Amino acid sequence: MNPGFTAEQDGIRRTLRDLLHKRCGPDELRAALDTPRGHDPALWAALAEQLGLPGLALPETYGGVGCPVTDLALAAEETGRALAPSPLLATSVLAAPLILALGTDAQRAGLLPRISEGTLTAALAVPAPALATALALTGAQDGDWAGGGRAGGIQARRAEGAWRLYGEAAQVLDGHSAGTLVVAAHAGGFVRSRTLLFVVAGDAVGLVRTRQTALDATRPQARIQLRDVRAELLGDEETGVPQALAHAGDFAAAFLACEAVGAADRVLERTVEYLGRRQQFGRVIGSFQAVQHRLADVYVQLQAARSAAYYAAWAAGGHGAGSGPQAAVAPVGAVGPGGPGGPEGADDTGGRIGSGRRGERAGGLALAQALEALRRAAAEGIQLHGGIGFTWEHEAHLFFKRAAGDELLFGPVHRLRAHAAAGAGLFERTEVSV
Repeated sequence: MNPGFTAEQDGIRRTLRDLLHKRCGPDELRAALDTPRGHDPALWAALAEQLGLPGLALPETYGGVGCPVTDLALAAEETGRALAPSPLLATSVLAAPLILALGTDAQRAGLLPRISEGTLTAALAVPAPALATALALTGAQDGDWAGGGRAGGIQARRAEGAWRLYGEAAQVLDGHSAGTLVVAAHAGGFVRSRTLLFVVAGDAVGLVRTRQTALDATRPQARIQLRDVRAELLGDEETGVPQALAHAGDFAAAFLACEAVGAADRVLERTVEYLGRRQQFGRVIGSFQAVQHRLADVYVQLQAARSAAYYAAWAAGGHGAGSGPQAAVAPVGAVGPGGPGGPEGADDTGGRIGSGRRGERAGGLALAQALEALRRAAAEGIQLHGGIGFTWEHEAHLFFKRAAGDELLFGPVHRLRAHAAAGAGLFERTEVSV
């Protein structure tokens, strides 16, 4: 793999950083968090109009930019640096790829163009705390995480030719403000027990949405209650929902890893700036060797996490939403002679970022490394800022909460690593005959 970036990728990153620097400073960030939506609609509109960010990885057929999903993951590094509160993760990373992969032609045509232009936001709703399980990040998608016919979860029932949903889901990212919900529900009772995905309009009768208090205010969450809500099945009853969720989860992990790397880079940068100004005992703090060693350790861990995140994004690029409508179910779009969709294993791109090989899944492991790097960078930033760093009002706490909040939603780190190890067969028992 050639770790260099294309001119287009450099342009996206540069433009996005400039825009966020102007529109999402610390004051603007805190002001957006206090609004009912938890993000600035004007910033979201600017990201859509100037960069096409919501539809960056969606096909041009549906109004998207048509870039590979790798470009969206790399753009996440810049949104992570600013901790930009936006529905990008919920809409473009979790919900849109599922609609693209499983939806009917009518569903794609009705939803994806509006998502691409930024006028429609979406959210993936699964019963809490099963998001990591549903996305196959911390274990197999076994068990009745969607409901299982028991109390709790979300149940789907077919009545009079229409689907009705009952139950609730908590910790739904941007669920309180999303215009459309993609809801995972249990259907079929004990005879044909299975999990299906449904599309629910944000203004549906019987839908109650309440914003929840979250550790990380930059990722607004909601409790969704479905009281006999009419829903539309996403695709048909034979679609491969577990496979689609697993592929969406792998890309989401790569996206989150790149975001965490950007956040860690920013908090380290701010800490170094502060230590170069603050004086103690007649010297700037940054000149003390013990402080330099601590910063060096953070830097090394950050660079390792960046390498892992880039690799995960590169690998996910071989089977992401930008590769075709059914990419999340039957991976297509591996780059080879003749362009996208070429023979598997063939690569005429020189290994440049965005030409991932089909079948590689490195997102979970990269996310574990990136979250650890962010947590370490934020913790050191809080300590090295001294007394001011320990006040809740200091910016370093936002980064620390981002690391802790993402680990609660998509981790924990040790389970991400254990699942990756199990998938690689590292701990398989071998019988020795005597």
